[in-house]
Amino acid sequence: MKTIDNLNFKDKKALIRVDFNVPLDDNYNITDDNRIQGALPTIKKILADGGAVVLMSHLGRPKEGPTEKYSLKHIVPYLSKVLGVDVQFADDCIGTEAAQKSGELKPGQVLLLENLRFYKEEEKGDKDFAEKLAQLGDVYVNDAFGTAHRAHASTAVIAQFFPDAKYFGYLMAAELSNAEKVLNNPERPFTAIMGGAKVSDKIELIEALLDKVDNLIIGGGMAYTFVKARGGEIGKSLVELDKLDLANELVKKAEEKDVNLVLPTDAQIADKFSNDAEVYNGPNDQIPADREGLDIGSESAEHFAEVIRASNTLLWNGPMGVFEFDTFAKGTKAVADAVVAATERGAFSLIGGGDSAAAVAKFGMTEHVSYVSTGGGALLEYMEGKVLPGVKAIEE
Repeated sequence: MKTIDNLNFKDKKALIRVDFNVPLDDNYNITDDNRIQGALPTIKKILADGGAVVLMSHLGRPKEGPTEKYSLKHIVPYLSKVLGVDVQFADDCIGTEAAQKSGELKPGQVLLLENLRFYKEEEKGDKDFAEKLAQLGDVYVNDAFGTAHRAHASTAVIAQFFPDAKYFGYLMAAELSNAEKVLNNPERPFTAIMGGAKVSDKIELIEALLDKVDNLIIGGGMAYTFVKARGGEIGKSLVELDKLDLANELVKKAEEKDVNLVLPTDAQIADKFSNDAEVYNGPNDQIPADREGLDIGSESAEHFAEVIRASNTLLWNGPMGVFEFDTFAKGTKAVADAVVAATERGAFSLIGGGDSAAAVAKFGMTEHVSYVSTGGGALLEYMEGKVLPGVKAIEE
């Protein structure tokens, strides 16, 4: 793997694609800095070598060009603080100011460009736009795993302008090596825990994992599609009625491949979608028509935890319930506790970004698992066996 360890960056200007798509509150304060923290080792290595750094990223999903809410200028003070360097800012990611400021950068200095997605050309993978970005550095480093599954100008197309000077940053390298460890070299038993709202979001992943895992645990909203497919009464719970046959097929495939498919048997049943709902624990196939399941029940939580604690490799993607409400966080917390217990015993645990990463952060467990991915969608596609454009562009 071509990482930044293959190069001394002295007197070189590194153009780094980072993922600074961080959540901001109404006062533009960063509410979760995981992605910024993930990029720091790469930036610091290049600066320590005596190089200069030009950072490019997207933030949010701006619809029509420059938007105050999505300006990367809001993160400059925080970035300056954590790097210990006065980070400069360019009001555009291409054009005269970006070219001038990057041209004047001295070793040890850092420049952050404005939001790439203020240009539609970024997401379209426009070659001319990529070429303009490429002129701002003499070495290209991709450290944005969270966008590696997108064939955007700054993540994939730009690499062709650096045929002999393109590298993975430390975060990308760590993401890929940890994903590889789970995919191709798992210590058994290998258990995957899938949660979240929809089966349809995870079909390809589930099918890919059925060839690799010993146990597949399914919780969250998607579980009710399996319960309904078996003829259960699920009330107002989340369900994909057009996926009932698929759910039954997946159960059958698991049996054929000798995979232990673990589905919940009970639920926290609520009278409304609210933290202060009236709740009781009951069978998840006997939910009254005016109620809904918003978390796995206590019996399921214990069964899931038992399987997890006995595992040596764990992949977790998706919560067990509406964990944002404390009333319905018990199932997700039980899974998190079991993953931590297994990790402390010596198991390898990979947490698959997105809501799973948010859950372990909420419970203060980020430091107690093996690795928390910064890329939800990218990790899922990699686990499905797909080629990630951002990875392929460096490896070619």
